[in-house]
Amino acid sequence: MSFSQLLTTDGLDLLDSLPPYDSDQVMALSKRLRREGYDAGLIAEALTQLRLRERALDKFGPFAQRMIFTKDGLEQATRLSVGAFHADRFRAAGATHIVDFGSGIGADSMAFAALGFRSTAIEIDESTAAAAQLNLKPFPEVEVLNADGFDSDLEALGADAIWIDPARRRDGRRLKNPEDWRPSLSAAIELATRFDSAGIKVAPGIDYDALPQDALVEWISVDGDLVEAVIWLGAAAEKPGRHALVINSTSGANRWDSNVADPRVPAIHVIPDELGLLMFEPDPAIIRSGSIASICEQFNIAPVADGIAYLTGNELLDSPFLRGFTVVTVLPLEPKPIRAALSKLGVGRLEIKKRGTGVDPEIFRKKLKLDPKLPGEMTLIATPTITGKHRAILCERI
Repeated sequence: MSFSQLLTTDGLDLLDSLPPYDSDQVMALSKRLRREGYDAGLIAEALTQLRLRERALDKFGPFAQRMIFTKDGLEQATRLSVGAFHADRFRAAGATHIVDFGSGIGADSMAFAALGFRSTAIEIDESTAAAAQLNLKPFPEVEVLNADGFDSDLEALGADAIWIDPARRRDGRRLKNPEDWRPSLSAAIELATRFDSAGIKVAPGIDYDALPQDALVEWISVDGDLVEAVIWLGAAAEKPGRHALVINSTSGANRWDSNVADPRVPAIHVIPDELGLLMFEPDPAIIRSGSIASICEQFNIAPVADGIAYLTGNELLDSPFLRGFTVVTVLPLEPKPIRAALSKLGVGRLEIKKRGTGVDPEIFRKKLKLDPKLPGEMTLIATPTITGKHRAILCERI
């Protein structure tokens, strides 16, 4: 009932009157509001919204301060910067009216409306639909329905495209099996076939075996964080395969084609090579889309060990898909020799990265006993190498 109170005129006025969230001031603010006669449940909901708005800044920027969130809705919501790419693909496919099936708090419909699409947002959860209704109020192109999409007459809407974002959380926990999602992945794929263009947002860890043969599947990262994958079908698919979409605040957006004609085929094995002068860390969207083989072929680089997504070569590369490191020295993965080398090199700040080893970076850092007064900084990459031995590779970021 308190959430419903929050969505009343008085509740929203209270929320708008509150200062930005400050954890140090929450207790004092709560006491003041109780003295002013506000209901305890409403106060709790308002303070929760302040905290959710603060967390939402990464996804929604300044828009977050005027939006309403549920905890699970925010967790699953598409970032506005990513939603713009969803909308752009629908535009390229010639879509005009998009059904936003399982719209959550309305993030994707916001992006669709920004590009001029008509959108019908359907959300089964009453509280989440109410939040979407408020968030989408500035967009007359969007209609919000609090309904079960499977009980709705979708054909009567006259839409030519559908966006499906299955609920992948229940009671605050993630559902790993795609058939436990709502709608299940198989039901979402069947539903998508009824429209000229379709996109299904899925967890980025989805198995290739679960993908439709005729889909283009795109893994998306933002500033180095893998945020989602999308199964594109119909006109929105262009051609079947797997892509990586790498969005970076400095280099913009770049796509990489993994060069497979069927998204279900396993990633191609690449033979590792001896450690060269340089190391490269692929963007996580490159790794998850199975693009290591194509990127190694393009740039003449190779993994440092079997199944390890650290790559090595001898030529400097300038690519938004790779982070580069100059190799300084290679040491046994043991604290004593590393500590001595860091002291000799004057390193007081150390970034620790790892793949394929059981090293706990924070525990290992304590064993190194770094001297913070030393001015240098380096990166330690803990990894197996082609020899099979685990090594500490001290590097400098390029």
